[in-house]
Amino acid sequence: MNTLKVGDKAPNFSLQNQFDETIDLDSLKGNKVLIYFYPKASTPGCTIQAKGLRDSKTVLAEKGLIILGISPDPVKRLIKFSDKEELNFSLLSDEDHSVADAFGVWGLKKFMGKEYDGIHRISFLIDEAGVVCEVFDKFKTKEHHTVVMAAL
Repeated sequence: MNTLKVGDKAPNFSLQNQFDETIDLDSLKGNKVLIYFYPKASTPGCTIQAKGLRDSKTVLAEKGLIILGISPDPVKRLIKFSDKEELNFSLLSDEDHSVADAFGVWGLKKFMGKEYDGIHRISFLIDEAGVVCEVFDKFKTKEHHTVVMAAL
C-alpha cells in the first residue's frame, strides 16, 4: 500500500451515494472534507464509527466539514445501512475499489489467520484546496469522531 500523505493532492473521483446522487470530490473544493474508508457497512466497528460521526455532524458541519464514507459495498447495502442507523452524511460505493486504490488504502489484510485484500480503516482530512492536511490511521472506531474534531 502506498497511502496518501499530508501535503498530497487528493485524487478526484466520482462515486454514487446512498441517495442516488453522484458525488464528485472536485466539486467540493472550497470546503473541508473528511473522507473515511471503512471495510463493510453494518458490521460492528463500522457501525460504531458511523454513529460517532452521525452524532457529531452538527458540530463538524459548524466547522465547515463535509463527511464522506467510502466502502466497497454496493449502493443497495449502503441504503440499508444509512436508513437503519439514521446516518446524516453520504456513504459512497467503491465496488471496484478504484478510489481506495488511488488513496492507497486497498491492500493485504489479516483476520483470524486468513489473508485477503480489502480496505484499511484510514481517514483523510482534505483542505479547501483539495490537499490532504491530516491522515488518521491509528484510532479506535468509537473515538474516530473525537480525533477528527481535535484536528479541526
